[in-house]
Amino acid sequence: MVVWVSFAGNVKEEVCRALPHKKCCALAECFGVLLFCNSFGQDGIRIITESREFAQCLPKLFYKAFGVEFDSYPSLASPGKLNFLIDDPEKISYIMGCFGFGQDTVSLHLNLAVVEEECCKTAFLRGAFLAGGSVTDPGKGYHLEIGTSHHAVARETFALMQEVLGFYPKCAARGGGQVLYLKQSDQIFDCLTYLGAPVCAMDILEARLEKELNNKVNRRCNCDDANLSKVVEAAQEQLSAIRTLREKGLLDKLPQKIQAAAKAREEEPEASLSELAAMMEPPITKPAMNNRMKKLIQMAKEAAP
Repeated sequence: MVVWVSFAGNVKEEVCRALPHKKCCALAECFGVLLFCNSFGQDGIRIITESREFAQCLPKLFYKAFGVEFDSYPSLASPGKLNFLIDDPEKISYIMGCFGFGQDTVSLHLNLAVVEEECCKTAFLRGAFLAGGSVTDPGKGYHLEIGTSHHAVARETFALMQEVLGFYPKCAARGGGQVLYLKQSDQIFDCLTYLGAPVCAMDILEARLEKELNNKVNRRCNCDDANLSKVVEAAQEQLSAIRTLREKGLLDKLPQKIQAAAKAREEEPEASLSELAAMMEPPITKPAMNNRMKKLIQMAKEAAP
């Protein structure tokens, strides 16, 4: 069976290629997963994902951080979403205690002691993205987001992202939760590189360059079309002036240089001024040819009744 993988799936696959080496980083990455997963509290832990790569590394990550196993594992061969569950009260209490949460904890927040080191900050954001993040295919648009149901967590992660990335994400309410998101291609590029997905980040850069090139080509084509229209309109005005002068019997009485210009225009009705100027004997400049055409038009206006 062929499984189609989205761009977001490719990003998560790349992020999952390296498990944290240090226990503190494993703990921080699990913290990101838990604060941005589907459910994390005294009543249970539930993590739902469509990423097979994330599902493969999740049990290893939890065992490295806590030394515990999930109470319910999904089959990676199953289609659709994969559910991981911990409902053992002792396991839940232990995991929550690792982050400074007790049974009397009312609302979850980002315990800064867990992300004190730079490596742990990175690990935390990796976990947050793996559990609650997504990113749009750059061929369709630029949008990266991570969502959580905990308002304090969103606010504190907002500040953390600014600290490590150097720019603020945007924040929006959605379905009772909070979503932090980026919509600028350069910021998404930096974020994916920081999270450990430089290959996918290059896809963002390539898509942006391709769009810029297409836009430049389109602008050039539009400009060329506009210029061509102007050339055609000018040539029609010049031909009309020449016809008027001929009908009035004035064309043959004009100076030889003006007659030569008129003859060249009639022979080459679609030529540009530069091309007509090159046909003169001897060749003249484009401004000089433009001046001769203006004289033709002015004479035709004066001759008209």
